[in-house]
Amino acid sequence: MPGEQCQRIGHGGASALAPANTLDSFDAAVGVGVDMVEFDVRARGRQLVLAHSPLDLHRRDCLTLTAALAHLSLPRFHGVGINLDVKHVGCEAALLEALGHRNLRDRALVSSQVSGVLDRIRTRDEQVLTGISIGGRLARFSRRWADWRGQVLAGLATRRWDALMAQHRLIDPELLAAIRDRDGRLYAWTVNDRANIESLRGLGVDGITSADPRLFAA
Repeated sequence: MPGEQCQRIGHGGASALAPANTLDSFDAAVGVGVDMVEFDVRARGRQLVLAHSPLDLHRRDCLTLTAALAHLSLPRFHGVGINLDVKHVGCEAALLEALGHRNLRDRALVSSQVSGVLDRIRTRDEQVLTGISIGGRLARFSRRWADWRGQVLAGLATRRWDALMAQHRLIDPELLAAIRDRDGRLYAWTVNDRANIESLRGLGVDGITSADPRLFAA
């Protein structure tokens, strides 16, 4: 149920400890204790890879989604959730196939700033959790979120998506209460100082993403 536990989510794995979107980063995250690892997914040709930006696609050592999910299927990641942040439309069918191949759909939360990605996921699989991601002012302008709160809450009410992944400065008690009224979940990103982590925990968010999961320790 929402609010029972604040999940500790590692950004890119644990991007303060190892390069983001790599196996080393995943290992670092689970080594210091996380409940979920977050990573970015893009298409490169016919292959899905882990890359935050289009520039990252030019790296020869980009980790493939297939390799990432194989690694996250290992016993040491048992019970660790995965948050796949999908950067553009067109990845949905292949992504769901890859998750299904590793029996990871029930551990997955698919998020995106592109609402069309989540609509396509929901059409193909109604059981996979989805989260709409809302960023800062420039990101909201580029995505035409004129009334982002109203639009997000309407989407939660109709089960268009299950959660809001919000840039942490956007979160306040009123937003959390409205999301709870709609049986939704609220996750904060990306929080890299202990004081803000503790404040958001006290507020009652469902999860917090940090580049340095060591900050979750008391």
